[in-house]
Amino acid sequence: MYNKIQEAKTYIEEQTKKQPEYGIILGTGLGNLVSKMRIETEIDYKDIPHFPVATVESHQGKLVFGELAGRQVVAMAGRFHYYEGYSMKEVTFPVRVLKALGIQRLFISNASGSTNADIRAGDIVFVKDHINLQPENPLRGENDERLGPRFPDMLHTYDQDLNEKAMAIAAQHKICAHTGVYVGLQGPNLETPAEYEYLHRIGGDIVGMSTVPEVLVARHAGLPVFVLSVVSNQCYPIENIKATTIEDVLKVVRKAEPNMTTLVIELIKLLGD
Repeated sequence: MYNKIQEAKTYIEEQTKKQPEYGIILGTGLGNLVSKMRIETEIDYKDIPHFPVATVESHQGKLVFGELAGRQVVAMAGRFHYYEGYSMKEVTFPVRVLKALGIQRLFISNASGSTNADIRAGDIVFVKDHINLQPENPLRGENDERLGPRFPDMLHTYDQDLNEKAMAIAAQHKICAHTGVYVGLQGPNLETPAEYEYLHRIGGDIVGMSTVPEVLVARHAGLPVFVLSVVSNQCYPIENIKATTIEDVLKVVRKAEPNMTTLVIELIKLLGD
């Protein structure tokens, strides 16, 4: 793993001399953030040694280096999911590479379903904690101390102070936002009504099929993370559930995307002050 990371890092550094301060995983809800960047270099995933290639239609497939809000960033335009058939180590390999490139913080976005009656479609949730119900862990197997400790502690995984700052920014821009607990499942099917009820009862506010693996690896690597999620559909109370298609999800996400973009840009400005 370590050697593969170094090979990918070496290739990327041959393509750009920029040193990114922040990494951004442009999951569902932040795809158009690239349009706000002053782009300097784009690298296709297929050209980077050992990188997977995204198979989800709504995700692109390239690393984008440039300037955003006056800071140097590298954005993953397209992420990988366990349900695509990759192992968790493959899903999270790009996070290892971003860490090796020297980023100081990782921003992650996603789309989710709400299992909290007070959180509605179109709302933004800043993740304060997670419940991992995915069947494989990216840290499973022999541990390489060069990458992180054998047993990383998860107490302070999410920066609560940064979440408070994000909530303040949301209030300033009149964006409906919450903090909440994200439940990670493997997908790709959406959940049954009984499963939504279960997720609500165990303390989940939102549910999705990504993010937790990247967060685990970032924590293992000592990389601070900030996660924001756009709620695409309300799944609780049970009587409010409606059949949902990917088109429905993308429609809600596109409407909320400007709010997601504003939040990330303003937060990066704040961190740079």
